[in-house]
Amino acid sequence: MTEITGRTRVFAILADPIAQVKAPQGLNRLMAERGVDGVMVPLHVAAADLPTVVAGLRATQSFGGAIVTVPHKTAIVPLLDAVSDAARLVGAVNAVRREPDGRLVGEILDGAGFVAGLRAAGHDPRGASAYLAGAGGAANAIAFALAEAGVGRLTVHNRTPARVEDLFARLRRLHPALPLASAADPAGHDLVVNATSLGLRPDDPLPLDPAGLAAGQLVAEIIMQPAKTPLLAAAAARGCRTHPGLPMLEGQLALMADFLRMRP
Repeated sequence: MTEITGRTRVFAILADPIAQVKAPQGLNRLMAERGVDGVMVPLHVAAADLPTVVAGLRATQSFGGAIVTVPHKTAIVPLLDAVSDAARLVGAVNAVRREPDGRLVGEILDGAGFVAGLRAAGHDPRGASAYLAGAGGAANAIAFALAEAGVGRLTVHNRTPARVEDLFARLRRLHPALPLASAADPAGHDLVVNATSLGLRPDDPLPLDPAGLAAGQLVAEIIMQPAKTPLLAAAAARGCRTHPGLPMLEGQLALMADFLRMRP
């Protein structure tokens, strides 16, 4: 990283909790490689304080933008001036760029990053039957990306069935032929994805019943810390192949940097 001066562009990551985030390490390294005079710092922001923080960042002229993660991806959308078509469809953003006039523009890169991470590890989702735990911001992005990648069918489970139906309604607009189902049991799926935040904290329950897992399934996480979540440990014990959360971030680092205009 270059020396921080009065000319340095400041970027942030907004999260609660925040100790687990990995984006600052990756994007600070990438800025150093590109010769960018910029720094990304973690900002621990509670949900109730998000509007205040966003207003302050909007008014900060040296602020370049932010990465947005749990639990703010959906809540931040109405606080922005514009979002991409993909973000509007998904209903969430994970990257926000501040324009020179103070306007805040949002984009969603989670889904593209998740699929890129799968493919980089040798797992092509095309034709696979996929199970998705969760219907929040990241889950929505991943659902659209899996549909775009050509999965054969998609099952989604969430504690609030209305959120699943809302997701399905938006998915059907773009992918009317994709078979969709709502079910709690991950049995019989080639790919099982935890797209919830369950697993971040030691006392979290599992996002799904591991009794439905069997050898041959690929079980994937979006949580990066811990690298081996309780779900991945349970899946490995049942003979499943596992895919950790970090490749999702690695798959979208360059996309994030380009969107945030991290260039000299």
